Amino acid sequence: MLSHQDPEYLRTRLQVLIVEHRDLDEAIAQLTEKPGKDEMLLQRLKKRKLQLKDRIALLERLLEPDVPA
Repeated sequence: MLSHQDPEYLRTRLQVLIVEHRDLDEAIAQLTEKPGKDEMLLQRLKKRKLQLKDRIALLERLLEPDVPA
């Protein structure tokens, strides 16, 4: 899935995704408050936000050191 296993690359990518996730959260909140909101756009933004959440979780797992069981 991820071809770059360099921790620095993964940390940078993680930060980019976190910023995008936060921006989407703000956009969704603003769109929700508007009367006559575009439901299709709102659905797409929420779906993208969930995808980002999954990618963020994956990158966080990759960056965590392995702990022996």
